[in-house]
Amino acid sequence: MTEETPGFDEQQPKQPDVPSGATPDDAEPKAAPQEGAAPAGDASDVALVAQLDQARTALGERTADLQRLQAEYQNYRRRVERDRVAVKEIAIANLLTELLPVLDDIGRAREHGELVGGFKSVAESLETVAAKMGLQQFGKEGEPFDPTIHEALMHSYAPDVTETTCVAILQPGYRIGERTIRPARVAVAEPQPGAQTVKAEGSDENGAGGADAAGDDKENGGPDEG
Repeated sequence: MTEETPGFDEQQPKQPDVPSGATPDDAEPKAAPQEGAAPAGDASDVALVAQLDQARTALGERTADLQRLQAEYQNYRRRVERDRVAVKEIAIANLLTELLPVLDDIGRAREHGELVGGFKSVAESLETVAAKMGLQQFGKEGEPFDPTIHEALMHSYAPDVTETTCVAILQPGYRIGERTIRPARVAVAEPQPGAQTVKAEGSDENGAGGADAAGDDKENGGPDEG
């Protein structure tokens, strides 16, 4: 007969009751879910949203950099084009300025009837080329004196002018576009001193005489009828 060891049954852990037909895994106690823990799917979505926000921020920064570079490039192109045009205009103006004495000689020869033969053809060709490059001549007798485009070399008084007037063109002026490269050198005439006063006094006297005549007609009952 085998002796039973006292307390042996007490040392063994008590197995939970397993219903019939159930597996041993069903009998194991399941851990209760921890409160406050986020499911795995939600954590993944949060990470994706954070990455998407970072990508959008980086895209916005790169877009702003590209727009700034494009604006700087456009400004650079406009500045280069403006400088190129300015340099071209300065070069043309310098060239034509050197040709002005030749054009003056051609003009004097034309005035004296010496522009004939082959010299005439060369002179006209030179004037045509200068005009194509934008050279314009100005200065005419009888136009009002403008100190911004005229240079007065001679001065006189004349009774038949009412303002300072160019009465003779000693040397024509030249311009390229709106830029004057040489003012017209002219002789000017001003109204005679006192001419305006005499004219004004004469106008006043005529006006007074007319008023007196009108008063006399009124007193006499007007002009006779019939």
